[in-house]
Amino acid sequence: MAFYIKQNDTSPALQATLKDGSGVVIDLSGTSVRFHMRKVGDNNVKVDDAAVISDADGGVVYYSWSSSDTDTIGSFEAEFEVTYSGGEIESFPNNKFINVEITDDIT
Repeated sequence: MAFYIKQNDTSPALQATLKDGSGVVIDLSGTSVRFHMRKVGDNNVKVDDAAVISDADGGVVYYSWSSSDTDTIGSFEAEFEVTYSGGEIESFPNNKFINVEITDDIT
């Protein structure tokens, strides 16, 4: 999955349907979800913030950007991290990252 956004933009939100390795939608009832993002090749986390569950049964989440999230142009890798009610943690996608491209704006 690739997501494109211009530098300093805060819309649109990044939305995803979380699925396990077999392609089965994850039930997010009773969970919390965080969004993590870092620049490719950098271990420093640029974004570590709460995501919103918009459809728990359907596994749908989204992250609404703040201006500091998109102030740096470049290629980023991102993931959603789910914490289940028992304390278990699982990251999505679990076999790669979401590719986020922040492109330069004119002004």
